[in-house]
Amino acid sequence: MPKLIAKSPLSDIWPVTHGALSLSELVLDRVVSVAPFPGQAGAMAKALKPLGLAFPEPNRMHINGEMRIVWTGRDQAFLFNAALDTPAAALTDQSAGWACLRLEGEGAAEALMRLYPIDLRAAAFPHGHAIRAPLNHMNSILMRLEDAFEIMVFRSMARTAWAEIEHAMLHLAARAQM
Repeated sequence: MPKLIAKSPLSDIWPVTHGALSLSELVLDRVVSVAPFPGQAGAMAKALKPLGLAFPEPNRMHINGEMRIVWTGRDQAFLFNAALDTPAAALTDQSAGWACLRLEGEGAAEALMRLYPIDLRAAAFPHGHAIRAPLNHMNSILMRLEDAFEIMVFRSMARTAWAEIEHAMLHLAARAQM
């Protein structure tokens, strides 16, 4: 009987560096969609409190160590690296359906602004912000951390997203050498 080996969506192509930018894959252990039921905001807050988290406001995320909860739409968030058991929300495992890319280094915002229709400079999109927005033609969740951006895309779009971001990195690196 053949043995199946689980691989991440970008297991054989990362990391890559062009100029000051580095692109890598962040392998996610656990991602759970959290959709509170109507009228359950108090119960949801109580369920998240032991994790040191709160349900995020639109376009925001809350981080506690390795755990994170990211706004992903109206009355919906993704919970990372934590277990939650509550009757106050619909919980759906999303771990196998998404890939996460990490872009870091000087000029990361400039590279991503070539692909996103958003002002990603630190003054407009600071640490702790998250948005669900198109990465060219792909649905994505973009998160701003202190030292990097993390981009989640559907697993089936991971290599396309990688190619798009790497292309933007190459353009910026070429411009820096002029």
